[in-house]
Amino acid sequence: MATISSGMEPAAIPAPASPSDRWSLESWFSAFGAPDYIAFKDRLTRSLTEQSETTTTANGSLAAALAAFEDLSVKAGHLSAFLGCLSADDADNEGVKSDEAWLSSREADLLKIEAALRLRLAALSPAEFDALTTDPALANAAWRLGRMREAGGHQMPLELESLAADLNVDGLHAWNRLYETLTAKLSFPMTFPDGHEETVPMSRRRALMASPERAVRAAAFHSGQQPWLNHADTFAAGLNGIAGSRLSLYRRRGQKGFLEAPLFDAAMGRPSLDAMMEAIHTHIEVPRHAVRAAAALQGTEALHFFDLEAPQIAPPGEADISWPQACKMVDRAFTAAYPALGAYFREMLDRNWIEAQPRAGKRPGAFCTGSPLRGEERVYMNYHGTVQDVITLAHEVGHAWHSRALLGERLFRSAYPMTLAETASNFGEMILLEGMLTGGADSLALQAWLLDQEMNRAHSYLINIPMRFEFERSFYTERRAGEVPVSRLRTLMEQAQRKCYGDTLETGGLDPMFWASKMHFFISGVSFYNFPYVFGYLLSRALFARFQSEGASFLPGYEAFLRLSGSADCETVARETLGADLTDPAFWASGIVSLEPKVREYEAIASLSKK
Repeated sequence: MATISSGMEPAAIPAPASPSDRWSLESWFSAFGAPDYIAFKDRLTRSLTEQSETTTTANGSLAAALAAFEDLSVKAGHLSAFLGCLSADDADNEGVKSDEAWLSSREADLLKIEAALRLRLAALSPAEFDALTTDPALANAAWRLGRMREAGGHQMPLELESLAADLNVDGLHAWNRLYETLTAKLSFPMTFPDGHEETVPMSRRRALMASPERAVRAAAFHSGQQPWLNHADTFAAGLNGIAGSRLSLYRRRGQKGFLEAPLFDAAMGRPSLDAMMEAIHTHIEVPRHAVRAAAALQGTEALHFFDLEAPQIAPPGEADISWPQACKMVDRAFTAAYPALGAYFREMLDRNWIEAQPRAGKRPGAFCTGSPLRGEERVYMNYHGTVQDVITLAHEVGHAWHSRALLGERLFRSAYPMTLAETASNFGEMILLEGMLTGGADSLALQAWLLDQEMNRAHSYLINIPMRFEFERSFYTERRAGEVPVSRLRTLMEQAQRKCYGDTLETGGLDPMFWASKMHFFISGVSFYNFPYVFGYLLSRALFARFQSEGASFLPGYEAFLRLSGSADCETVARETLGADLTDPAFWASGIVSLEPKVREYEAIASLSKK
């Protein structure tokens, strides 16, 4: 692949000799509870009170009120990112949890201000709105203002929106906080295949289920299933509470279906979603062939759910990848293909912007967050030395690079939807895998291992995540008639798994409690936290194909894609940067069908393994 440079490339920073796996948040605040932190909270509270008094009375300049709201959003986002990092890092910190609850109330105040502004925007005539967008205080903010205006057409009266914002603090979002607190404290006793016993934190379970040793995977799955069963009623109450709150609000706001809000949040139209899902189900045998080949490599007729993330071809070299080795792998791959991205990754390491140390008390999962006030990103994960962990690192750094591309843009122009965010992160994964292959092209073992990784990703994005969508769609359909009990949640999950996986999972190989163990279902800020991942995977394949064929000449278009992501809908971004029509199933199908040569190669390796 051609080497690429860019005007976005930071100054060269040598990679740390021994990168830390602990992050630093001191550039945001000197410490939790420190004088600068307390002063910031006080200023934010005063500003919210002042702005609420002026905005909700509909007096004064609308342009000035919108600009003030944007500034408050930046400051609240800064504090939210800081507390989110602390909370994930130490789930037992009661002070942080208390301040998160306090911030939820302040964010409710911000939502009230936004609701008032939306209604004022919706009340403008087309000519008045056009005139507003020419105000110097709102330069380059027309698209975001149009979105707020559209949302204002689906709002309840202001007093009801204010009430909803208050109730969500102790209702909708409280369920999310309960889930995060409880799951961070979950652990389970596990007997390993060698006979030794350990109490394993739940945050480690996923890594164990990615172990190359099937007995370890099985033990982690079955032992780790018990806490989800023990707390099933609590998790069901949370899931029903979150969905019930949303459905009540949708009905009051005149939104016709439960997909209308998540599609609006994703800046994506229903025709594009339908086209994408149609293409997946039409061509689902492509990833299913990969799952069957994985079972053949394992020596079984089909896979169990606990086999789905496991490597079926052992990586060359050491079984466990140390943190310094992982950083070198990502650095090497990024730098060889995209020097600006490599330099940015080294900057993140040098400034200790990545949290990876595995330990009890940390929340499971991985994420990228950032401070819009400081223009800095942070990556959070639990690194256990697996190949998947290395890929996760590249994925999250891809998110961080997306935000760096928008550095200097106003918030009204840099807040991009999850669909386009997942495109950039998947692009980062692809650079890693392609870079690793290029760096060791003479190794057949390396090529086979990377193919195994690619097939695992294909199955995840084209079967597993669509399965989550099918479950959630069925759940929301039934939730409209009342609460859905644990037994029915289990059934809906099994039905979704059978629909998407077909015969690729063995009898008894389903996971009926996946609805409880998957954090994404409990995120209260965004609903249907699934289809944007599929969108990102398939769109990133189209971007990466262009990258491979065009080399350096592709970079300006890619960076234009990243910058446009905060100021246009998905259909516009795809059309203007790729010339693609997202409402055409053929576009999505092309990304799926392009996997067929790799699938055949994978099947050939599986056939040879039987001989």
